Amino acid sequence: MSTGTVGAAYGVATLVLMFTGMPIAFALGATAIVFMLALMPLAALDVVTQNVYQELASITLLSIPLFILKGAAIGRTRAGADLYGAVHAWMNRIPGGLGMANVFACALFAAMAGSSPATCSAIGSAGIPEMRMRGYSGGFAAGIIAAGGTLGILLPPSITMIIYAVVAEQSLGRLFLAGVGPALLLVALFCLYCAWRYRIEFRLAQKASNRHGVRSAILDREPFTMAQRFQLLPRVLPFVLLLTGVMIALYGGFATPSETAGLGALLALALVGTIYGVWRPRQVTPILVATLRESTMLMFIIGMSLLYAYVMSYLHISQSTAQWIVELQLSRWLLLAMILLMVVVLGFFLPPVSIILMTAPVILPPLRAAGFDLIWFGIVMTIVMEMGLIHPPVGLNIFVIRNVAPDIPLRDVVLGVLPFVALMTVAVFVLCLAPPIATWVPDLLLGDRIR
Repeated sequence: MSTGTVGAAYGVATLVLMFTGMPIAFALGATAIVFMLALMPLAALDVVTQNVYQELASITLLSIPLFILKGAAIGRTRAGADLYGAVHAWMNRIPGGLGMANVFACALFAAMAGSSPATCSAIGSAGIPEMRMRGYSGGFAAGIIAAGGTLGILLPPSITMIIYAVVAEQSLGRLFLAGVGPALLLVALFCLYCAWRYRIEFRLAQKASNRHGVRSAILDREPFTMAQRFQLLPRVLPFVLLLTGVMIALYGGFATPSETAGLGALLALALVGTIYGVWRPRQVTPILVATLRESTMLMFIIGMSLLYAYVMSYLHISQSTAQWIVELQLSRWLLLAMILLMVVVLGFFLPPVSIILMTAPVILPPLRAAGFDLIWFGIVMTIVMEMGLIHPPVGLNIFVIRNVAPDIPLRDVVLGVLPFVALMTVAVFVLCLAPPIATWVPDLLLGDRIR
């Protein structure tokens, strides 16, 4: 049987198992083991557990459950709502300021939690009711939170970036720094859209008020005195200082990513215990249970994905596919476009972690041969995968929003997020035209490197 036939059968078998509704980790693991039994020596089965354990016994992967613990400590308390409230109070006078406040709150929370669903849930539970109460349409409010939540995989500490750094064998610190510029670009694009869309909804509300006498809450301005604004800061500043301290420890070279994650988790637990009184066992238990559940799920997916990639490599599927792509002799930008299109299609069905682990052995060698900077590509790929979080049929953040605001029709949620998908596409084009947006900060702080 030719390698191409084996590769096609491998891919088809994987998709068939996934479409049956089988969990991704089991689908990947089952496919790998069946092909090991059929095409590899039986002795290979003896080292399955050893291979999976060795792949997971990475000091970089250790940071994943620790960052999840930090995010759970913040997301399972009122820290997210307080963060949102403070940003809203300081931005409410700006046209569309409430929407912008939610974008900034999502960005700040994402930088502390490192998780898109956690960001959507924490900020959405407070932000969506507030926006709707003040006259924002349901679709617009849902779109802001769903898109803002995607920043959780772009702003450090990003779990997705941790996994990419491991499989691409790139510097995690450099990758984290490379995400800062593009994240700020997306925040700026989201805020500009919020201001533009707000003006449209404001004008429509004015026309409705003039014609029918029905006054929308969007026409009202909520006043905040300076005293009220400063009163909201004491509970928020410790978490901002926590974020700042973690970033300084990581990028200043004072601690490794795993040490930084552990420090951040302990400090987050200490802050929620001190500020919100969350220290009793029954209060801490939900935080630990959520951390254990999400960490176990992610690590199991990672372990099975690495086994899946090992079988692909042993059967020469990944090498043959990469060689075939190289032999097509496509121009480097056409090659990039084809790969990103494949990532977009995979994003219809798979979460970012699975996409990285399944495609990295195939797409990274041709990209490296074409002269692309894999740090830069990691950021571009992350933004493309962000789109997958907010477009059907999977759209993980869409389902989170549906849980937070079940009364908003799914059609309105989808229509609300589509403009943000377009803005992410614009951001990808901008990064292709100006790669230093991603590479300038790490090169400045960590020095140039040989690419």
